[in-house]
Amino acid sequence: MRGKAKQGVESKMIAMQKAGPENNWHYNDKLRPLAKALRANMTKAEACLWKYVLRAGKTMGYSFTRQRPVLSYIADFMCKELCLVIEVDGITHQDEEVVKRDQLKQQDLEEAGFHVLRVTDEEVLNRIDLVANEIESFIKMIKDN
Repeated sequence: MRGKAKQGVESKMIAMQKAGPENNWHYNDKLRPLAKALRANMTKAEACLWKYVLRAGKTMGYSFTRQRPVLSYIADFMCKELCLVIEVDGITHQDEEVVKRDQLKQQDLEEAGFHVLRVTDEEVLNRIDLVANEIESFIKMIKDN
């Protein structure tokens, strides 16, 4: 029992390390197959945000990855350099249980040193220009702090 308790504390300490190159930004190799499947089946909003805003350094020259396994989650989009995670929330994210899971995910990511920006499918699909501006403003805020 003592060994298990100690192991649990050690794993929690590892999870609390700030994300960075020394821990590959908490990459979770076990989630790679799921992340690959999600990349192949992105939602319409995710595909639009990727194609028109985040892909190939279109956002202030920063490089983003899509469907990145991190901790025990898969981040919709992630910029390592900024420790920034962008989550695109669809209609299912209005469900009370999903909202609780989203809050836990965001808390865990923030404890690991990530900045988290959430946008909705509706915002991306109907006002992608405003979403792009919001992302740029968020990046400027990160850089200023």
